[in-house]
Amino acid sequence: MTYIVLILSVLIGIVIVFGLKPSTKTVQLLLAFSGAYLLSITILHLLPEVYHSHYESVGLYILLGLLLQLILDFFSKGAEHGHMHIQADNAFPVALFVSLCLHSFMEGIPLAHNHHHEHLLWAIVIHKIPIAIILGTFFVKSNISKKNAILFLVLFSLMSPLGSLAGENVPLLITYKTEITAVIIGIFLHISTIILFETSKDHKFNLFKFLAILTGMLVAYLA
Repeated sequence: MTYIVLILSVLIGIVIVFGLKPSTKTVQLLLAFSGAYLLSITILHLLPEVYHSHYESVGLYILLGLLLQLILDFFSKGAEHGHMHIQADNAFPVALFVSLCLHSFMEGIPLAHNHHHEHLLWAIVIHKIPIAIILGTFFVKSNISKKNAILFLVLFSLMSPLGSLAGENVPLLITYKTEITAVIIGIFLHISTIILFETSKDHKFNLFKFLAILTGMLVAYLA
């Protein structure tokens, strides 16, 4: 069931692109909601879990996750938190492909052994939907062939399920489950805080974004 939900999250994003054709403002609000939800789940559930393990170096692994996402951002151009630029040529964005797939695979690993499996699952799903919308819009507006676009989206949708499957069956990932979860926490903190705290033009207060963030936090708290 977990695998199906993860795959459907990408499919839902693509259906929204072609069916509803959401505006940039709508996508930004959805991103704000997903970022708030992701941050809240991380703080309310994931952080207490890894620190409860009393593993002395857990903070170092969280910092490692932050640094790792910084490196991934260099290749993905910030697609994980809503930054996507249309390329004018026909070249398939290999760096973007590898970076997003690696990110997606890694965030699926803790699903195999996390005590807050349901919370984490929905955090990933809610995060994936706006990312899939952004990716779908990117492929629609770029000159990349439909074949390559479909191939990328299919593989992208499979990465988190494969990560979860690996987390269940690869001994090394099972042994270091706390450290891996801590790294993922660092990645989530990086992505969610950039989405939430990136200032608007002229530093103007955006009421709708604030309400989207507040809603995401409340839903995570009540979940």
